[in-house]
Amino acid sequence: MKQLRLLAALLLLLTFNFQLSTISACTNFLVGKDASVDGSTMISYAADSYGMYGFLHFSPAADYPEGAVREVYDWDTGRPQGSIPQVAHTYSVVGNMNEHQVTIGETTWGGREALWDTVGVDYGSLIYIALERSKTAREAIEWMITLVNEHGYASEGETFSIGDPNEVWMLDLIGKGPGKKGAAWVAVRIPDYAIAAHANQARITTLPIGRKVKVSSKVAKEQKRLEKKLNCVCNGDWMWDKEVISLAREKGFFSGEDKDFSYQAAYNPFEFSGLYVCEARVWSFFRHFSNDMDRYFDYATGTTFRETNGKDAGEHMPLWIVPNRKVSVQDLKECMRDEYKGTPLDITQGTDAGPWNSKLRYGGLGFKVAVEGTDTLQYWYERPTATQQTAWSFIAQMRSFVDPKIGGIFWFGVDDAACSCYTPMYCRINHIPECFAEDNGDSFTFSPTSAWWTFNIVANWAYTKYSRMYPHIRELQLAWDDKFNMQIPGVDAQAAGLNEEEARAFLTSYSCSQAENLVADWQRLYIYLVTKFIDGQERKEENGQFKRNQYGHSCGPNRLAFPEEFLRKVAPEITHE
Repeated sequence: MKQLRLLAALLLLLTFNFQLSTISACTNFLVGKDASVDGSTMISYAADSYGMYGFLHFSPAADYPEGAVREVYDWDTGRPQGSIPQVAHTYSVVGNMNEHQVTIGETTWGGREALWDTVGVDYGSLIYIALERSKTAREAIEWMITLVNEHGYASEGETFSIGDPNEVWMLDLIGKGPGKKGAAWVAVRIPDYAIAAHANQARITTLPIGRKVKVSSKVAKEQKRLEKKLNCVCNGDWMWDKEVISLAREKGFFSGEDKDFSYQAAYNPFEFSGLYVCEARVWSFFRHFSNDMDRYFDYATGTTFRETNGKDAGEHMPLWIVPNRKVSVQDLKECMRDEYKGTPLDITQGTDAGPWNSKLRYGGLGFKVAVEGTDTLQYWYERPTATQQTAWSFIAQMRSFVDPKIGGIFWFGVDDAACSCYTPMYCRINHIPECFAEDNGDSFTFSPTSAWWTFNIVANWAYTKYSRMYPHIRELQLAWDDKFNMQIPGVDAQAAGLNEEEARAFLTSYSCSQAENLVADWQRLYIYLVTKFIDGQERKEENGQFKRNQYGHSCGPNRLAFPEEFLRKVAPEITHE
């Protein structure tokens, strides 16, 4: 099966121009309020990048004098981008959620290189500036488009997930070329009854051209305001740049009738990697909540695209689906931990997973090699949602049904989500715990009190014998999941009985103490795993303790032999009697 997957993953069109750094990046899941168990809207995000340090962003609310400016630095590189006028008041932000529960995530897809620029506001700064200034998802979109219209856009193509307690939106955006302000963009509200996802591939296709949606007079007035301010078209739950189609025509990206225009096809046309490495993650998310995903397997794995030499990607997956059950926070945790298990793409299986079913791959997402006398070809590894290069990830639970002084919960985790745990950080806390602090070490400076370093140590040790060690991680992970899920209703109830200042202090204390306790537990887990699996052995246990003989000395360990299936593969290379 693994050989078939590798053969299906051959990239025969070697002229593809798609950056490996782009396709190795992030994953977002979106849930409408009527699609969730409790009426929450939800957005998840994994910040996946080698070398990135996992910390929890925090900025307090602040007031500024007239004429103040905000310095802008490129989020990825730290490069100064200039300054923009500051607003009179900014809202507090915890991670990617502000005190009004507005949340923004993203995934990078690159797209047409001719439209990239380095001048203006980069995608990361767009996120945090909008969070500082917005009370709703729609306000956040307005701010993001206003910023790129006034200052330019200094990044590649992006898809943003933007939500508040009542709505979730998807925004595809790319610049208009070097030296040009504004962006080619389209935004759509995900229906309340639906779930959606994106993973480094633009997913919005055709627009509701010629299908004017009727709205109330109040909404129509607001849409006219936005159309004038943003130079856009508003049509019900859709918004798009007025020049999005004409620009595509001008650049030669599209030549058909307006009604046939597809944003994805024009600005981020499919390549094999955009399917096998990116759309497959969306397919895997959808399959957890649909019985009809097998029909899209050849599309999501690039099989149809490869077999037609890039002329046909196959039947596209829908932008959103109606889930076959209500989605919970715990469901999203499990989806963020997805390693394709139970599918032909399972990254813990096959020769490349080694004898102990490791997910770790070396040298990037693929390799080039000549096999059995063939020409040198490009092969691709599977790329699941849960990956070792994750710096941090979150699940934002935005709740309209709780007291505003309590607000939403920003479930935050660091490193590989499959080996990590999500801690509830309430969105209105006054400060963050030391273990998640930006200045508590970095990716080059070890810190024994850093959550990122703690979870990395456990995961990297586990990768050496993943099938043996992961069950121990999973046991502790689920224990903490259960604990948090049981605690939250009581924490909400206790905070509801306090005044706003007291509630903030209480929620801050709870969030910070739980984070520190979790990290301490993971540090104990590391000590246990090192002791149990040292030097290729597995120490015996009895009554929860490592087994000793009657004199207190160590009992002989179990010396772990390679699994028989693996031994059959290596036997021809080993001397026999």
